[in-house]
Amino acid sequence: MALKSTVVRLKLQLADLDRQLYQDFPLTLARHPSETAARMMLRVLAFAFHADEQLAFGRGISTDEDPDLWLKKLDGIIDSWIELGTPEPDRLKRACGRAGRVVLYAYGDRAVPVWWNKHEAVLSRLGRLTVLQVADAALQALAGAFQPGMTLQCTISEGEALLSWEGGSVTVAPGLLKDPEK
Repeated sequence: MALKSTVVRLKLQLADLDRQLYQDFPLTLARHPSETAARMMLRVLAFAFHADEQLAFGRGISTDEDPDLWLKKLDGIIDSWIELGTPEPDRLKRACGRAGRVVLYAYGDRAVPVWWNKHEAVLSRLGRLTVLQVADAALQALAGAFQPGMTLQCTISEGEALLSWEGGSVTVAPGLLKDPEK
């Protein structure tokens, strides 16, 4: 019998100074049994960086057709496709063909440099793609803080996120590996 996803709810209190967006978001995520707390919290962080009323979580890591998050316009056109991890370049090529912009949050301090060196030449040709790297230490701090039903405060300024919760905080500054303009 296959294990089912766990429904996780939390409240994100966002103050995005870069976009002048100040809003609370009640988030509901489906956490696949194989998904770590760190990866799940990275999805929450990615949501914070791209927060919008229409931004939605995909169906999860067990579904190849969906991104981790996406923003669809009212006419069904995909504005933003947001991925996590170190996917194969073909997946990102398909995403660039379907969406106005694609953002990848790569993680894994050991795996990302190897993955990037292997695929940089191919990925550098994708004009709609942004690649950011999030440090393992920040993800582990977020994973350790996770509590179902928690309230997470997030202040974003100059591309950095200060996340705080009852009993702690962490600053996350994703490193830019690829800018879509270059």
